[in-house]
Amino acid sequence: MQTLDRDEVSVTIDARPDVVYALISDVTRTPEFSPEIISCSWLDGATGPAVGARFKATNKTNPRRPSWNNTPVVTVADPGREFAFSRTEKFAGTIIWRYLLEPEGSRTRLTESYTVLEPVSRLGWFVIEKLFGNRDRRGDLRRGMMETLRRVSAAAESDQRALDSRIAEPQAG
Repeated sequence: MQTLDRDEVSVTIDARPDVVYALISDVTRTPEFSPEIISCSWLDGATGPAVGARFKATNKTNPRRPSWNNTPVVTVADPGREFAFSRTEKFAGTIIWRYLLEPEGSRTRLTESYTVLEPVSRLGWFVIEKLFGNRDRRGDLRRGMMETLRRVSAAAESDQRALDSRIAEPQAG
């Protein structure tokens, strides 16, 4: 039987922390970055990141397998520093997903991590392996985090260049 406990992946991005935070904390953009999330939307009237805000995420790991939904809750919304949420699913335990942002001059070191608070049950592992076909969930999650950070990095660097070019343009007077 598989086990999960904790993992993290980091990247240094040529963009300021506020630019990176704007991307990772806008959960509606998560499908652009995560290879596993196919849709994401705020719930209960929430329109952005705030502690206690809930959102619906639809995940899919294999095109030949079914998707599933979960309803994470934002646990940390500290602009430019940290964004985190907790995801609890019946039989699949509780996982905290965290994005830490550390300024490095004009760059940002972004670390994505997960920590398992309540482990996946035996029935949960059976469903994950047989129904969803995930035989190496730890490896899948690590590869997904690496791809997510690669995509966030590309988007943040593009956004930062656009901001910098607007600032550098002479103002019409």
